[in-house]
Amino acid sequence: MAPSTPLLTVRGSEGLYMVNGPPHFTESTLFPRESGKNCKVYTFSKDGTLFAWGNGEKINVTNVTNKGLLHSFDLPKAVCLEFSPKNTVLATWQPYTTSKDGTAGIPNLQLYDVKTGTCLKSFIQKKMQNWCPSWSEDETVCARNVNNEVHFFENNNFNTIANKLHLQKINDFVLSPGPQPYKVAVYVPGSKGAPSFVRLYQYPNFDGPHAALANKSFFKADKVTMLWNKKATAVLVIASTDVDKTGASYYGEQTLHYIAANGESAVVQLPKNGPIYDVVWNSSSTEFCAVYGFMPAKATIFNLKCDPVFDFGTGPRNAAYYSPHGHILVLAGFGNLRGQMEVWDVKNYKLISKPVASDSTYFAWCPDGEHILTATCAPRLRVNNGYKIWHYTGSVLHKYDVPSNGELWQVSWQPFLDGIFPVKAITYQAVPSDVPSEEPKVATAYRPPALRNKPVTNSKLHEEEPPQNMKPQAGNDKPLSKTALKNQRKHEAKKAAKQEARNEKSPDLATTPAPQSTPRNTVSQSTSGDPEIDKKIKNLKKKLKAIEQLKEQAAAGKQLEKNQLEKIQKEKALIQELEDLELGV
Repeated sequence: MAPSTPLLTVRGSEGLYMVNGPPHFTESTLFPRESGKNCKVYTFSKDGTLFAWGNGEKINVTNVTNKGLLHSFDLPKAVCLEFSPKNTVLATWQPYTTSKDGTAGIPNLQLYDVKTGTCLKSFIQKKMQNWCPSWSEDETVCARNVNNEVHFFENNNFNTIANKLHLQKINDFVLSPGPQPYKVAVYVPGSKGAPSFVRLYQYPNFDGPHAALANKSFFKADKVTMLWNKKATAVLVIASTDVDKTGASYYGEQTLHYIAANGESAVVQLPKNGPIYDVVWNSSSTEFCAVYGFMPAKATIFNLKCDPVFDFGTGPRNAAYYSPHGHILVLAGFGNLRGQMEVWDVKNYKLISKPVASDSTYFAWCPDGEHILTATCAPRLRVNNGYKIWHYTGSVLHKYDVPSNGELWQVSWQPFLDGIFPVKAITYQAVPSDVPSEEPKVATAYRPPALRNKPVTNSKLHEEEPPQNMKPQAGNDKPLSKTALKNQRKHEAKKAAKQEARNEKSPDLATTPAPQSTPRNTVSQSTSGDPEIDKKIKNLKKKLKAIEQLKEQAAAGKQLEKNQLEKIQKEKALIQELEDLELGV
């Protein structure tokens, strides 16, 4: 039986070892510490029972539950390891090398039978990117990209290619999760004016013009990221360009596309311009969260119709992480941000906690759905290395700091299959902890000497937008946005103009004497009783008003046309004509 809480594996300058999960956090006796700095790689099987690691001389495979060493492979240069979903095959990869005389190198991708330890097949895999073959969950199908086409093997028989998917130049593919029927999403980059496209196929129906389940093409794409949901009903595609031709961003331009297995496709309309930092599916497969837009970034949950369900407002964030059960969402700002996290109950859209994990380079949910791991690892950061275990309510339950002369390279949870840990009710009260809480150091803004003895004015570079359920409701005294204020001013100006027009028609209502500066108000306006004369007076006033506007434009520096200048020259004659008509009333 697996342990009741997941283990924590730690790799660094102090060696490779395992730590018991919450609540104990003591070094585990299930795995003896591997001392030295030569450990380059380790991996767990999907169910967490098998563990493989490289110590610079051999690749060892052990059973975590009974502490038994299963196999040892002589692969000193291996830097990548991966188990197949049902623990049948161990894939290893080492850098590809060629001899000095130019002859082809030896195969560097090995597939080993975990049960017997024999090598099932060796391949040449030059690139480290996408090195590992992709298996279906039941291991019936295995696929790998070879020379711009996808080769499919069945039942781990790697000596026979069962099927091939051949298009112009397949750059990448992703096999769908879940049971049969298996689906595959392939990406073909555009060339010679033709657009890039992503197509979905159902295995093994690859032939014929109508074989594709769905197709989505786009021009703005130098690379794509394809994300299947857990039920394999839809794919999210993040299309990225290396250069933003508008000059709005250094990091290129990204667009988000939705492709369903039933043939539907759409561009996900993101309300704020800017980069797409992260997109993640909920485990329910019915909604996804996107973090996007220039800082402070917005975060929004969308449904399968690509309609926004909930808007989290803006904040310093660039990543999103759903809990294994999908009921809690963490929005975080790592990397060049301060490590602020927001933990949300996504069933009720209620904020649970706002912890801060400064200088974090790694984040992972524990399989139990309650605990969180954050770490500061080298080589991303070589100072203040260490890791923390949090409860999602914001309490730090365990903290480990690497000695100043040491480094932490990797830390991760032992994985468990879905359903092992039941869903627990969400609590909003912080869990008690023995670890003293650290108040994050708040860096004060620089103040020049002339302002240091004066009161501080709170000015923000960006106004942060609150989540939609924290915005003031209609009818309350709420601060208006710039657009709303502009519209309000326009409305008030129109109202004032109408009132002025009424006052012009009804002199009794106009109690204040009209200023003499404007020609149209030089005399009181009254009706003559003759409709023809009234009409002429109205037209003259209209012309004089237009001349006033032209004079204001000229004063503002605008270059006027010849006919406009001629209109201004006629102003005196028009005023005289207006006075004559009104005096004759």
